Amino acid sequence: MIVRLLTMLLLLAVAAPAAAQSGTPIVIGQSYRLPSAVMGTDRTMNIWLPPGYATSGKTYPVLYLLDGGVEQDFHHISGLAQLGTIVGTTQDVIVVGIETVDRRNELAFPTSDAKLKADYPTAGHSARFRRYIANEVKPWVAAHYRTSGDDGLIGESLAGLFVVETLLRTPALFDRYIAISPSLWWDNESLTALAPGLLRAGDVQRRWLWLTVADEKGMGVDGFAAALKASAPPTLDWTYAPRRNETHATIYHGAALAALRALYPVVAGN
Repeated sequence: MIVRLLTMLLLLAVAAPAAAQSGTPIVIGQSYRLPSAVMGTDRTMNIWLPPGYATSGKTYPVLYLLDGGVEQDFHHISGLAQLGTIVGTTQDVIVVGIETVDRRNELAFPTSDAKLKADYPTAGHSARFRRYIANEVKPWVAAHYRTSGDDGLIGESLAGLFVVETLLRTPALFDRYIAISPSLWWDNESLTALAPGLLRAGDVQRRWLWLTVADEKGMGVDGFAAALKASAPPTLDWTYAPRRNETHATIYHGAALAALRALYPVVAGN
């Protein structure tokens, strides 16, 4: 009986300090739930600011992240941006995570393929999602944060398809494009077939594209790279850097780090 009582007292003594302690929340960014007239519902954006933003008075480039929800890719991409700032390998950027809800609806363009239509009946509204970004997301960010006007877009898989389509159809919407293993197989690679004409008809301002693909067949990325080689205007500074040692599931983090270093290099003197 005495042994049991002593044991209980010992457990209570150990547990009491732990119960009295309270942790401090780790704040990574800010999350906003805002009404969208374009999408017809409230939508979520997550924003990470580089260290020193509050006191610097500077303006910053913005990297818009597709699939940017807290349960999607926001944490690991904002973490890469923070790492680049801390060790001085990339410019300071604001990361805006744009959460997706129905990815094929929001990131894929319409298809004429009967099987794809049957399998994904909600797909095909990328143009609407692009209007949402252009008309609501970007103006809101510019109104609430110190932005430099240098805007980038990053996405992987279906989000990478959206990145490529945006570059081809509305190139002026962003300055820097990062497409990681884009799903260019969609609609029987029809976007690649249209690419030469769209590239030749594009704007004359300088743009950057960083493109990669994992060791995976049937993505259609090699064909798009060939179209770039044949038809890209001199104002499009593009890089194709396949990562054949990666899979579709493992490519994103390391490729994003390489892309940030390539497209947001530290400028001497800054």
